[in-house]
Amino acid sequence: MIDHAISISTPADFSFWRTAFSHGWCVLRPFDLDKTQRRLKRVLRIAQGPVLVEIASEMTETLQVVVRSLKPLSDPDVTAIQKHVAVMLRLDESLGSFYATLERVASNGEFDWIRKERAGRLLRCPDVFEDIVKMMCTTNCAWSATERMVANMVNKLGTRFDENYADFPTAHQLAAAGEKFLEREVRTGYRSPYLIELAERVASGTLDFSRWLRLKEDELYREIVSIKGIGPYAAGNLMRLLGYYQHLALDSWCRPQYSKLYRNGRKVSDKTIGRHYGKYGQWCGLVLWLDLTREWFGHVPERPF
Repeated sequence: MIDHAISISTPADFSFWRTAFSHGWCVLRPFDLDKTQRRLKRVLRIAQGPVLVEIASEMTETLQVVVRSLKPLSDPDVTAIQKHVAVMLRLDESLGSFYATLERVASNGEFDWIRKERAGRLLRCPDVFEDIVKMMCTTNCAWSATERMVANMVNKLGTRFDENYADFPTAHQLAAAGEKFLEREVRTGYRSPYLIELAERVASGTLDFSRWLRLKEDELYREIVSIKGIGPYAAGNLMRLLGYYQHLALDSWCRPQYSKLYRNGRKVSDKTIGRHYGKYGQWCGLVLWLDLTREWFGHVPERPF
């Protein structure tokens, strides 16, 4: 086993911990979050095969990435790893317009903490396929079921790095597993045919995510919600991971969390929540998420995972 050290520069408004711990992806395999040491691990797939990366940030505007591999890394390998990390941690996204909107719209400095904490980036997977599969596994179930399904998928179908770590299965691997295997071994239930259809479309090239880069926001949303197994909630969350934040994507965790923060636990309608955050326009979904999860970073954090 060979260890390699890579340094990656980050934007001045970037916070590693705020991004790594921004939502539940950080505890879904292949991600492995060390909350005490504030390090994020996962297996990445590059040309030479799976490698294990551990990401930390012990100095301003720099990430320290330790890569464990079976063979020495080539220059293209290093470049590929750097690109994967940049995608996962959203290093190429600018938050300038977001912060300017908060400063202009928020009253009484309500959300000044967001800029001070350099919050706003949401962790995503190295590729859209993994994000969509995981999002399907969050629908109509408890979070513990999501964790179980994703762990089964990685452990039973992903290419192993060692006895403890494996990468996320490719579309070809998932499609080859078949619907019955997913039902029996991964326990994905009613999602199984949707997952197989998605994997087959991606593996065959009939669903090409590179085309999504050329779509307007409303066209992209329609494209996402047209995928079987993806409804408005899942589509709204996927839009956030792709850099579009107009959808609130409310679910059974967000609604009571808003109620606790603003209505002393009284039930409120989705329209009420929409009015509360609507003044932030194209950023309303991001403001909502940061607002509802602000307790995760307090002295006595309340975390759903």
